[in-house]
Amino acid sequence: MNPVVAGITYRAMLGRKRIWLLVLLPLALIAMAALLRAIDGPDEHTAVILMKTFAVGTMLPLLGLIAGTGVIAPEIEDGTIIHLLAKPISRPVIAVTKFAVAASLLIVFAAVPTFVAAYLLTGQESGVAYGFTLGAVFGGVAYAAVFLLLGVVTRHAVTVGVIYALVWEGVVGGYVPGARKLSIQQWAQSVADHFSTSPFFFTDVTLGFAIPAMVVVTVGALLWAGHRLRGLSLTGDD
Repeated sequence: MNPVVAGITYRAMLGRKRIWLLVLLPLALIAMAALLRAIDGPDEHTAVILMKTFAVGTMLPLLGLIAGTGVIAPEIEDGTIIHLLAKPISRPVIAVTKFAVAASLLIVFAAVPTFVAAYLLTGQESGVAYGFTLGAVFGGVAYAAVFLLLGVVTRHAVTVGVIYALVWEGVVGGYVPGARKLSIQQWAQSVADHFSTSPFFFTDVTLGFAIPAMVVVTVGALLWAGHRLRGLSLTGDD
């Protein structure tokens, strides 16, 4: 971790324009939970559906895309990354620092609102709020690493990331049984299911597979991102 790089990255991500990209989806989630609570009262079934389809299924990957690519892709696109690479800071340290910033943003803007929304609908019932919050934390860490890697390896990170989040995570990983073991969204749901006793919630991927898979993907993406940063020349060419 490099505190200077982290501080610069936080300031860039929490600027006037980008902050709205991070808060709109969480606000929408909490607003939906509050509205459903006002209409139907506490409802565990509704909470599980909302957490699966919106919190983990939509909000988490999209925020992962915004945070993961946002911490580094704009600097590569506009060439300002060259000033950072010219400093006596190792490329793996830069990659890890950027990842830590992205992961922390996802915990604040994805995991915390997930807990608030689920708690509004269920309180402490069946551990739904705690389960999905932990799922969002673990899934957010993996998404941060994967989308950071995309921001390093391609100048079309946002486009590729949207396709990945909507097509693979949303469609293939959600509805094709064999592909679920290769979906971060499904891994996050496995964590949520393990810490929840809700009869309305079950997953196909075991926790024994999900946790090691998230570790492998996260570490592998960081190593690859650090390696690719080493390959960036000070003239801005790959």
